[in-house]
Amino acid sequence: MAVLKVIEVLANSDKSWEDAARKAVRKASESVKGIRSIYINEQSAVVKDDDITEFRVNAKITFEVK
Repeated sequence: MAVLKVIEVLANSDKSWEDAARKAVRKASESVKGIRSIYINEQSAVVKDDDITEFRVNAKITFEVK
């Protein structure tokens, strides 16, 4: 049986929501190991001059506790 923990991470990107999700996993992996999954809880974007300038995700990242 494995013990799992979930943390909430906010990340942003000027490219896409997918890139923001990848950044969330990369940043979380600096301090936790054994990441198993990411769940995108929310997506939002910043608009300036009728164009999206920043993509944001609120993600839940699940990892195994050893």
